[in-house]
Amino acid sequence: MLWGCFSAKGPGRLIRVKERMNWAMYREILSDNLLPSARALKMKRGWVFQHDNDPKHTARATKEWLRKKHFKLLWLGQTLKNNKVLNTKDLRLPASELISKGVVLQDV
Repeated sequence: MLWGCFSAKGPGRLIRVKERMNWAMYREILSDNLLPSARALKMKRGWVFQHDNDPKHTARATKEWLRKKHFKLLWLGQTLKNNKVLNTKDLRLPASELISKGVVLQDV
């Protein structure tokens, strides 16, 4: 499985997850990769983080961690029509092609 982030300014880090991800691993991935990605993309203050309603995203511990870190959140509705997070599954590029486009894979 892969975890990644992106913005209008381009892609952030892309992380290969070798184990089944739970809320604790998700929080660790966010801690290690979300802010460095935002900095690398030169995101201005006030940027908004959006993720879907996956159980590890909506876990009480995850919500509390995001609140303590003062992340500005936008929660997706139940509709998948405009869900760019889930629609990126359609991109399915080989790792070599992702790397050639400047996307860096890291293992977790």
